Formats: sequence, structure tokens, C-alpha cells
Amino acid sequence: MRRVDFTLNGRSHSLNCEPGQEKRVAELASYIDRRLTEITGGGGGNDVQNLLVTCMVLADELMEAKAELAGRGPVRAVPADTARDDTVVVAAVDGLAKRIEDIAARLERA
Repeated sequence: MRRVDFTLNGRSHSLNCEPGQEKRVAELASYIDRRLTEITGGGGGNDVQNLLVTCMVLADELMEAKAELAGRGPVRAVPADTARDDTVVVAAVDGLAKRIEDIAARLERA
């Protein structure tokens, strides 16, 4: 395993990766850091919350890009014409927040 050091929102982190993947991991980290700054304004605040918001925006962009490639047009996580139970949405966001908090905690320990 190889170790890659990088910075997100002014904080140093490290991740292990397979040999030969160091450049790609560094590129991805750099992209995430740029987008995090664009999305959150680069200010201080809660690192986990900033990462959560950034991940949600990136996931939305990914879903839209996949839909466009498939020729279906933009896709929304919750279609506007679908009646939804807000508790389901809240539970989903809470689950995502927990996963991101776990990832952030692992990054801090690394």
C-alpha cells in the first residue's frame, strides 16, 4: 500500500491506496478541495457539515451527468412530482451525514 498526503479545507489528511494510484488519489483530493471551497466559501465552520454539503452537491452532479449520458435528461434524487414523506428524506440525509462523519473521523485518525 502507498500513502498519499493531501489537504482538504486547510487540514492535512492521508489515505492509503494501491501502488500506481497515488497520482489519481491526489488529483481527486485536489478536485474535492477546490469544489469544497467553491461550495462552502472556504470558510471555517464545521468540517463534517462542509464535507456533507460538498458530497451532496457532487453526488447530484454525478447523477445528472449519468442521466445526461444515458439520454434521459437531468435526474433529481426526489422527483418534484412525487409525493414524499419528509421523514424518509430526513432519515436519508441523517444516514448520509452519519456515513460522512464516520469517513471524516477515519481521515482524522489517519
